[in-house]
Formats: sequence, C-alpha cells, structure tokens
Amino acid sequence: MTTKATLRAQALAARAAGGDADALTRHLANALLPFRRGVVAAYWPIRDEADPRPALQDHQGVLVLPVVTGRDRPLVFREWQPDAPLVRGDFGVSHPGPDAPEMRPDVVIVPLAGFDGQGNRLGYGGGFYDRTLERLRAQGPVLAMGLAFACQRVEAIPVEPFDQPLDLIVTDAGAVFPEAAG
Repeated sequence: MTTKATLRAQALAARAAGGDADALTRHLANALLPFRRGVVAAYWPIRDEADPRPALQDHQGVLVLPVVTGRDRPLVFREWQPDAPLVRGDFGVSHPGPDAPEMRPDVVIVPLAGFDGQGNRLGYGGGFYDRTLERLRAQGPVLAMGLAFACQRVEAIPVEPFDQPLDLIVTDAGAVFPEAAG
C-alpha cells in the first residue's frame, strides 16, 4: 500500500502544474448556490492551493476564515469581510483578527493536497481539519467541501480512524461525489 506521504508528494507535484482556475471558480460558485445566504468557511490560499475567493464574490451570507488556535486543536472560524485587513497567523495562514466574531459554518471549503473517489483527503499532516470537522459534526450538520484541481486525485488514500471524509470535492472538471467504499 502506498503511504500518505508518498501520495501527498504525488498530489502536490500534480497541483503545482495547476489546472483551469476559471472552471474551478465556476464549479465552486455553482456548488455554493444552495448555501448563498448561509455561513461559508473558506480559506486564504497558501502556496499553489486552489483559490476559493473568486467564487465567493457574490456570496450573500456570511463568510468566515479559519484560525489556528494551537497545535493539536480544532480550528475556529472568524467572520471575514473581503475588504478587512487580515493578520498572519501560525503556519503562514492569513485570517481575521481577534476582534472578528467567531461563527459556526454551514459549509467548510477544505483545502487539500490530494483526494480520492471515496471522499478521503490528504491534508498537510497537522490534522487541523480532521479535528475541526469531527467537532462540527458532533454539533450538527455541516457540509465538508474539498476544493482541488482534478489532477490532485489519487487512486486510494489509506484511512485512519481520526480521518474525516469530505461530502463533496469540487474540481476544475466538476463536482466529485464520494463513491461507496467496498
């Protein structure tokens, strides 16, 4: 079986080649239509991550960004106004400052290194989104929507007990709904 580290390296190399950013924006905007008045958690992209921001320009609800509050802790989400200044936090992630209110999202757009057809994701190894999705799901419904270029898909990701699956992955080739495992 291929290790997560090997799959992560393959997926990140593919991501570096990029994809169709305009198509990705269109597909993400369409996937978010049912939630246009809800609380949507995006992320401020780092390195060559797929960028959710262009698809959020017409969002009519509340936008939030994740904040790392410490190692081995779930993320919190703070309200984000697109014209408000951001602060640079841990791991080089930009987010709203401490005065921005914390909110619980209805949808979490999740960055990733790679994904498979069963809705499993490869992150960067810190477990932040796994802990966060576990906590949010214990509180009630939340849609975990991965965002990636289609070239980041890998065959099969080894799953560990703490891994939280995605409900949907949006790519530049369209939406990928997880297949039933087995």
